[in-house]
Amino acid sequence: PLGLPAVAVTFDPHPAALLRPDGPPPPLMAMRQRVETLLGIGLDAVVVLDTTPALLALTAVAFYDEVLRGCLQAAAIVEGPNFHFGAGRQGTVEQLRDWSSRDGLGFAVVPPVLVAGEPVSSSRIRRLLAAGDVMAAAELLSAPYAISGTVVHGQKRGASIGFPTANLGGVNTLLPEDGVYAGVATTATGQQFPAAIHIGRNLTFAATTPTVEVHLIGFAGDLYGQPLEVVFADRLRAAQQFSGVEALTLQLRQDVAAASTG
Repeated sequence: PLGLPAVAVTFDPHPAALLRPDGPPPPLMAMRQRVETLLGIGLDAVVVLDTTPALLALTAVAFYDEVLRGCLQAAAIVEGPNFHFGAGRQGTVEQLRDWSSRDGLGFAVVPPVLVAGEPVSSSRIRRLLAAGDVMAAAELLSAPYAISGTVVHGQKRGASIGFPTANLGGVNTLLPEDGVYAGVATTATGQQFPAAIHIGRNLTFAATTPTVEVHLIGFAGDLYGQPLEVVFADRLRAAQQFSGVEALTLQLRQDVAAASTG
């Protein structure tokens, strides 16, 4: 109605990374993915604020005056019902509404989106991913859950039994519950392959370090050092320990068959 660009404002890193000693939980999206998603739903621009101690020390009224009014030149503000801002989360939606009204800014509060009668929230999505329910998480996200990283060298155990995997390092977003998943992997060149994805420790080989291993079905080549994105379609099974390589290989054949048709 105002004929002005619609702009989303976000923070990087998450304020909790500076405010809480233990830091925030891993994000659900990398910043690049978050920006692309916001632009993809129709926003004109995304402003990413550099989260610094100075920014977090601003009082609520200073954040409103200096950031929203001064820097962003906001003509209207849209927020959720539980929004807090300023040092110590002192600012409230009610204050923001009052200040906006005083200064002639448009103001609106968007109610939560409900799915199955419950609000969609990051904590609800996190609980689903912690249970391995990537299909239900995708329903709340309106898109399949995805992670990305860089292919690193692993133990090459998969290749030795006929199932080579790309080991994904540098994943900074939340990983679903340990287990085997069906999905799609996208390489740096944009090629897409159905994939069987193992998350967690390789129990059969008594591994102690959790990994993300992606078997790209139908791919042959070298991906070391290249970026790889993995989109989850469904969880095939929980992580489990097998009696030996033969039993593991038999199960992997079943996993790959399921991932190929999923």
